[in-house]
Amino acid sequence: MAASIVQSAVGTRVSSVLNRDVKQFGKKFLFDNNEETCWNSDQGTPQWASIELQEPHQCTELHLQFQGGFASKTCWVEGSLPGERPKKLMDFYPQDDNTLQIFQFPPGCSASSYLKIVFAESTDFFGRITLYKLDILGIPS
Repeated sequence: MAASIVQSAVGTRVSSVLNRDVKQFGKKFLFDNNEETCWNSDQGTPQWASIELQEPHQCTELHLQFQGGFASKTCWVEGSLPGERPKKLMDFYPQDDNTLQIFQFPPGCSASSYLKIVFAESTDFFGRITLYKLDILGIPS
């Protein structure tokens, strides 16, 4: 059965943080399950978030919750195993709203220990992304 794999991450990174204010808008707020906190990127595109896992997982679902007006219109997920170049696992197209959105990875998607979610195009004129929740469900490979 698939379970959240972000809690077993050994490393996370984001492309930017609004005004470099990591205490208020840092990457840790992506995974804290608190509806009052968020990661807020600085301006520019693309923005991204990456997760390094201790062991490879077969990913099944991606859960995202944006702030309306600061969502991404065009996104994809890249993944790889150690020593490999990342390859695109799937494209997805979120709605510009505040709801929790769930995207299914394609069946037979490659197992990965490194994942990068790329937010290529923002609904915000300046390219900022505001994300309240990021979760990935998967099964150890």
